[in-house]
Amino acid sequence: MRLQAAVAQYVAYRKSAGADFTSSEEVLIMFSRAVCGDTDIMDLRDEQVRAFVDGRGPVTAYWHRKQSALLGFYRYALSRQLVSRIPLSPDAPKRPPSTLPYIYSREELRRLLDATSCYRKQRFHIEPETFRILLLTLYGAGLRLGEALQLTLADVDLPNAMLIIRETKFYKTRLVPLGPDLCRAVAGYAGRRKTRGFSQNATNAFFVDRDGEPLLGRTVRRAFRHLCTFAGVCRTDGARYQPRLHDLRHAFGVHRLTSWYKQGVDVQKLLPQLSTYLGHISIAATQVYLTMTPELLREASLRFERYAIQEGKYE
Repeated sequence: MRLQAAVAQYVAYRKSAGADFTSSEEVLIMFSRAVCGDTDIMDLRDEQVRAFVDGRGPVTAYWHRKQSALLGFYRYALSRQLVSRIPLSPDAPKRPPSTLPYIYSREELRRLLDATSCYRKQRFHIEPETFRILLLTLYGAGLRLGEALQLTLADVDLPNAMLIIRETKFYKTRLVPLGPDLCRAVAGYAGRRKTRGFSQNATNAFFVDRDGEPLLGRTVRRAFRHLCTFAGVCRTDGARYQPRLHDLRHAFGVHRLTSWYKQGVDVQKLLPQLSTYLGHISIAATQVYLTMTPELLREASLRFERYAIQEGKYE
């Protein structure tokens, strides 16, 4: 059987079982293209398969993603007698440590927002105002970049200060309330977007480039790297990755939790609300975003100290 046909058969099999197979499907399609999908699967050499998995760099999370996808595929092929053996070792190198989120300080957030007015806008086709409101929305509403870029005009309910996030990471739709300041900022952008003559069709993208076309994720990420350099926002803790757009979402979660501690509210009771707001399926998923910062640790320690003192009075 041709590799391309075998991959299509396996993907259909996994999807018929109700699996969310998008990520592995992408890997298998890339594999088929890399080694020529018209080749008979029995004729593929072991070194071809391993070369695709290994790539040219160090072992990363993506290496494990490719290894896992191909192992699943070859186990399926072996069970159907499409191959006589699996050309991959089941013993994989240790996974690299998870990326440590970077929690922006409020001062760094101000510098980033201020820098949008003078970064290299011509190269990236993002108007300064659009870039600023997009960053405000990512942080102020705790959105993923993909969620923000998929917003349509119909999804931005300004009269009710609400965003409708449709079929996101976990295939669920959720409502995200906007605070008064963020709602005014988003409304201002919507008004100026209309003034510039961009389409007001309800299904059109809300965030658009200077030509009125939907913003692309790769364009925004590339522009953000330049923005961070321009604003002097960088990490010095030796971590592999510099501050990312997704870290704005982490910063939102940590800053929200820190504020709750300062307000003296019951944080444990509010965590489920934060989890729902972020679109997580469990509190455990939300805890990933609650990276400990010195300020958060200090507030948590003060809360515990007050609790311990209060308890001691009744012993």
